[in-house]
Amino acid sequence: MPSPVLKAGSRPPWVGLGAAVWVQIAAGNAYNFPLYSPLLKSVLGYNQMQLTILGVANDIGESVALLPGIACNKFPPWAVLLVGCVLCFFGYGVLWLAVSETVASMPYIMLFITILIATNSNAWFGTAVLVTNMRNFPLSRGTVAGILKGYIGISAAVYTVVYSLVLKESSLNLLIFLALGLPVLCLALMYFVRPCTPASGEESSEHGHFLFTQVFSVVLAIYLLIITVVNQMISLSHAVAYILIAIVVLLLLSPLAIPLKMTLFPVRARIDSSDQLAPPEGDATQTDPLLTPSPSGTNLVRFHEADDFSDLETLLAIGEGAVKEKRRPKRGEDFNFQEAFIKADFWLLWSVYFLGVGSGVTVLNNLSQIGVALGSDDTTILLSLFSFCNFVGRLGSGVVSEHFVKKNTLPRTFWMTCAHILMILSFILYASDLSGTLYVATTLLGICYGVQYSMMVPTVSELFGLKHFGINYGFMLIGNPIGAVLFSVLLAGNLYDAEAAKQGTSTCIGADCFRITFLVLAGVCGLGTVLSIILTVRGVLSVCLQVQSTDDWRCYHVMTSSRSGFMEPSSTEVIQITREHIYLQLISAAFSVML
Repeated sequence: MPSPVLKAGSRPPWVGLGAAVWVQIAAGNAYNFPLYSPLLKSVLGYNQMQLTILGVANDIGESVALLPGIACNKFPPWAVLLVGCVLCFFGYGVLWLAVSETVASMPYIMLFITILIATNSNAWFGTAVLVTNMRNFPLSRGTVAGILKGYIGISAAVYTVVYSLVLKESSLNLLIFLALGLPVLCLALMYFVRPCTPASGEESSEHGHFLFTQVFSVVLAIYLLIITVVNQMISLSHAVAYILIAIVVLLLLSPLAIPLKMTLFPVRARIDSSDQLAPPEGDATQTDPLLTPSPSGTNLVRFHEADDFSDLETLLAIGEGAVKEKRRPKRGEDFNFQEAFIKADFWLLWSVYFLGVGSGVTVLNNLSQIGVALGSDDTTILLSLFSFCNFVGRLGSGVVSEHFVKKNTLPRTFWMTCAHILMILSFILYASDLSGTLYVATTLLGICYGVQYSMMVPTVSELFGLKHFGINYGFMLIGNPIGAVLFSVLLAGNLYDAEAAKQGTSTCIGADCFRITFLVLAGVCGLGTVLSIILTVRGVLSVCLQVQSTDDWRCYHVMTSSRSGFMEPSSTEVIQITREHIYLQLISAAFSVML
């Protein structure tokens, strides 16, 4: 693969981030399944089980991102986005032909494949912009991941508002909008989503730019929630509806105010010796490898051994080029998929993510039935609450983890541990069926579900590097559909049907409908808590060599850095610390967060 052409300058990464916001809205098109699924049931005559299986196809399509991950390393972002446009057009186009009965008697398996193809466009859209922006902002991976994942969470509310106010709750119009509108939108923006030259260090204004983007995303989420509630309460005229949608568009355009401000009010950069070697801002492009081998500042831990004179001779020979050193990458360096696949950290992270997201998606897929079973009069508000809290968890965890990674040496996996613990509490609240606990449990679960999604993304890049981030991240996403099949279909679905059969009806009422499911999911999250603690401790201890003559551990002190989540000490800074000291360091960092 030839070296990609990088866009130089300080503005292009922010233009790309502004364009990525719109692509991420398009990448949330799978959230529309509840909006058009009733039409599938009524027009095509499917029963509830057939509809549930189509829902599984919806989950599988949006989560299978292995091919997009591979493509991100071999093709430019516009090519990956183009594939997503094609899948979106043909998938939702064929779905419209079937539902509108333009094509009569479409086989059920064909409709299953059609939905899978349509929602797989999410994986191509999302992976392209996520990988590109993570590489464009390597010093703020958690923040970028939180923002982009947050906008996917917002997309559900955006589609709901458009469906209600513009499309007048017409499922056929919605499918036409998805088949034509989304590909046109992404085709128009694909030029702006491109690899750019990362800054050599954090700019003084970068924090303010990210804060601006985060604040307006929160304003957008609150605004969408208010519109949804108001539209349920009163009937809005066409003029008011279009004005409200125009405000949504303006809020979605807000990230582009950053490059506009940088153009109108340029800041003179400080000139130092390194700037003498850099190309001028006006140069349109430069050709350099997108990802060079990770420097020492990007590695979580490196250690050096000089046990005897022969090792020193070997190092000198390597330095003189007489011996070619070939070693496996270490934590924080660039792993390809085969190298990452055999690492314990890879499977620990996958298991933690699978157990957290799998249990969360079970509640999400059955939230309407849970609300009815536990006596909720309006499940729409319950769904809106979960969506809003999901957004808060995605955006907030990115901001908070980035702060504590830099300030308190706390690995991001600590927050996945906290999320698992709170999920246990939320499932117990669901199972208890106490008065007022339904909305509290939904709030907690929505936030924790968003945290699991948002924290997985930068953790993958920090453990296994950015060069092959796309495919490593894509494999992690497989945990979502596997969890949906195991916990939602096989566990919750069968237990719900069995309890409904006891009541002699198709709609189950009462806490017993899901109580066993909730208790099992609490146990699942308990296992996730244990695994995430192990992963967090491994991140703190990292690489330690036990000294045979003593009971001490010779380690590099693991600290944080703005680039990789951990700061490597100087090449000579080796400290002798005991096991107890290491664990006390982790505990003290955790207490500093709580205080």
